[in-house]
Amino acid sequence: MESDSISKTSLTLNRWLDFRLKLFFEGILVGLVAGLVVVLYRYVLDKADSLRTSIYVFLHNMPLWTIALWFLILLAVGLLIGYISSKEPMISGSGIPQVKGQLSGDLTVNWFNVIIGKFIGGVLAIGAGLSLGREGPSVQLGSAIGHGLGKSMGRLKIENKYLITSGASAGLAAAFNAPLAGVIFALEEMHKNFSPIVLTSAMAASLTADFICQQLLGQSLVFNFTNLTALPLKYYFYLIILGIIIGCFGAFFNYSLVKTMSFYNKLHLPVMLKPLIPLMIAGILGFTLPEVLGGGHQLVNSLDGGKVALTTLLILVVAKFLFTMISYGSGVPGGIFLPLLVIGALTGNIFGEVAHYLFNLDANFINNFIILSMAAYFTAIVKAPITGAILITEMTDSFSHLLAMATVSATAYIVTDILKSKPIYDELLEIMLAKKGLGTLNLKEYDQKKIIIEAPVCLGSKLDQKRVKDIVWPRDFLLVGIKRGETEIIPKGNTLIHVGDYLIVLTNENKEAKAKAFITSIAGECIS
Repeated sequence: MESDSISKTSLTLNRWLDFRLKLFFEGILVGLVAGLVVVLYRYVLDKADSLRTSIYVFLHNMPLWTIALWFLILLAVGLLIGYISSKEPMISGSGIPQVKGQLSGDLTVNWFNVIIGKFIGGVLAIGAGLSLGREGPSVQLGSAIGHGLGKSMGRLKIENKYLITSGASAGLAAAFNAPLAGVIFALEEMHKNFSPIVLTSAMAASLTADFICQQLLGQSLVFNFTNLTALPLKYYFYLIILGIIIGCFGAFFNYSLVKTMSFYNKLHLPVMLKPLIPLMIAGILGFTLPEVLGGGHQLVNSLDGGKVALTTLLILVVAKFLFTMISYGSGVPGGIFLPLLVIGALTGNIFGEVAHYLFNLDANFINNFIILSMAAYFTAIVKAPITGAILITEMTDSFSHLLAMATVSATAYIVTDILKSKPIYDELLEIMLAKKGLGTLNLKEYDQKKIIIEAPVCLGSKLDQKRVKDIVWPRDFLLVGIKRGETEIIPKGNTLIHVGDYLIVLTNENKEAKAKAFITSIAGECIS
């Protein structure tokens, strides 16, 4: 029995040492498949948006019975979305918390059901006009594809998780034509560290998915703004004020989203009936304020050049905020990336207009505040500032705003920290794990299969300058390697650990979540 255990451990370690190049090519494969699926998802969503717009234009001059028929169709769509969500609870909402839970070992998913349910449910929900984005579903679709390919190729669990991460990266890259943002998102948000292994596989997947996207959908930008020049330093004081405002708004966004979800739960409605609430509201908004329907990237593009009156901007930002809360809180498949960027853009436009009228701010720089507010709003809500900056840079194709973006985003981040606002996806995952019947907690005891965890030693870590033997390691937790740069060290009792080292830890598969919690507590978190 002992020899069998040693044999399994040796096999695991040998595969760890030689699988990196293989993982790069597998990342390309994941990016290829994920790119094709997400491109199809985007294409169908675009057609659904166009069809919805045409329907509302057609219905404006039609008799009441025709309008009533449209509401019956929305009712049927809501019931279908509810049915799909009840059959596969893991497709609800953005999907990013589910991916994070899967990577941490707290959640298990059926990858095939997720792909089918998320695709159909997302098209129905967003296509019908709910204020939701395509990016969250695209991330979850990509991760499920990575998961499925890993399973079909018989990969070890640790390898499979890298493929899941690669798929998530590819999904975001294809959703927004933003390959670098996809890579950084995988590092900053999904893994919370800059692992070379994650970087390699995610980069391969992300670039491949973006190539597929550009080949099939073209190279057009998501947001098109004209006359963009660097913001003069004399206006940076405004950025501090804007960052404070957006930090407060971002904390309020997270608070409101959680409260809205709680409100839906208190209604005690069956899952099948919850989508009916936002869909009926969408039907009304389609005749009164169609600009707030769907993700909203067209609304952002309409802001270019100060074409929208201040009063209209105020109405739009309030309506978009409230409808996003109602849409996402119902639990239908759809993300919040794009809606929160739209709300940020509207906020920045309002700020720029007010500064123009009250303080004679040059109107030519209002577009700058729109772009900067999107990055800051993303930072305040998701708390992934690097991803936010790179995402907006890629989506607008403007690299002249990095200093200004860092200023306003850092200010917003500090404000949310002061207000003790948690990153929204972490908070949504906590809610998901606490809610009975949603997802499957990974508490089953397995047959002592081994997995390897890689973790960085961060600045300020308790491990810095400590010898291996001075650390009290938990049971079923074995430090098998230390990577220092390109050198791999086999640890001994007197081996000193330094900041910047990567610890390679062997543990039982069913102890993964506890092992990660322990190593994070002593090694530190490189990205908060």
